[in-house]
Amino acid sequence: MSARPKSTPPGGGISRPKSLGGAGVGVGGVGFGQLKACEHAGFNIVALCDVDDVYAKKAYDQWPQARRYRDYREMLRAEGDKIDAVYCGTPDHTHAVVTLAALRRKKHVCCVKPLTRTIEECRAVVAAAREAGVATQVTAAPNTSEAACRTCELIWAGAIGAVREVHIWSNRPLWPQGMSRPPGQDAVPATLDWDLWIGPAPMRPFKSEWLDGDLPLQQITAARGRKPHHKSVYHPWNFRGWWDFGTGALGDMGCHHFNTPFRALKLRHPISVQAATTRVFDETAPLASIVTYDYPARGEMPPVRVVWYDGGLKPPPPRELDRPLAAEGVLYIGDEGKMFSPAILSAERAKKFESVPKTLPRRGGTWAEWMEAIKGNGKAGCDFEWAGLLTEAVLLGNVAIRAGQRIEWDAARARVTNVESANQYIQQAYRTGWTL
Repeated sequence: MSARPKSTPPGGGISRPKSLGGAGVGVGGVGFGQLKACEHAGFNIVALCDVDDVYAKKAYDQWPQARRYRDYREMLRAEGDKIDAVYCGTPDHTHAVVTLAALRRKKHVCCVKPLTRTIEECRAVVAAAREAGVATQVTAAPNTSEAACRTCELIWAGAIGAVREVHIWSNRPLWPQGMSRPPGQDAVPATLDWDLWIGPAPMRPFKSEWLDGDLPLQQITAARGRKPHHKSVYHPWNFRGWWDFGTGALGDMGCHHFNTPFRALKLRHPISVQAATTRVFDETAPLASIVTYDYPARGEMPPVRVVWYDGGLKPPPPRELDRPLAAEGVLYIGDEGKMFSPAILSAERAKKFESVPKTLPRRGGTWAEWMEAIKGNGKAGCDFEWAGLLTEAVLLGNVAIRAGQRIEWDAARARVTNVESANQYIQQAYRTGWTL
């Protein structure tokens, strides 16, 4: 296979074999199912990388022909042009280092949401993707589905008038949050490379599981009426609640739920963000939060306030609704009506606007879009450039949560202008041996 040119448009001008060589990094959790979706979209899975041999076993069994690695850097060096595309399904704190390594080798890249764990990382990854000229994608809920496209078309047609508020809520967290680090340490299993799992984050002792009587498990069980998916302290899956490794409920679900509102309302960067939360611990996200974003006017669109709720919190249900709010949702409030994407909460207005033409192309979803982008058929709907906006928004919410104050944001300088101490959360120093 010939070497790639140093810079090309996303997917354009690159001669590809019929079967694209795909590699997965982080294949034991959500990565397993998403790699199967990649295969269905046309990728040939040729290499797998995971730091946990036990957690990754189902992927190893699914693709026995794939070469196995623990260190993604070794995989990229060894595989060379056998790999055309890299899927990254690792915890949030290693998204940046994995995606940057792949981009610098001119690989097409798909990353689970959020794109990165810090805003500094986000900007570095977006810039690298722009420079690499490859096809990128993030696994946020597509903004090109029928429901998402119809929402945009109706809002742009004035179906509910000028939109001034959006309320977005999630049933997360489904994992422990609002806790302190457990004391002591456990022996690291021989099947797990703890040093590689920690990656660029500060090193800490390995702890295996919370005990049944521990408060974090009790809190999740009480809030959700069922035990958490895992008892693990950090790995697998429960990394999300720790600031060093995850981005909390907002980071987990915000990119999903923000994707269509950002497109429909043509949002870019907020000018201010403020948060109300349960107790914020030094190392973990809170049990529940309400995060309020204010966005300036965009052309003919007026300023808009976007409010996020998690931990079981929800906005007041609109008078027009004759049932309780669902566990998750997006509510648009306009001058002339309200909408649960894409349903208008007025039979009269819904009838009036049912003939609005369908002008936006409906696309095949995350994996098909990525494959089409690799083939040169336009960008994926949530490519790194677009996903960078969504990621910055959710990360700014976490900055406001940790700062404990309303923050004002200068997007051009990537700085909080009114609370200097909040800027410590825009980036994080990497552990010795790791760099962006």
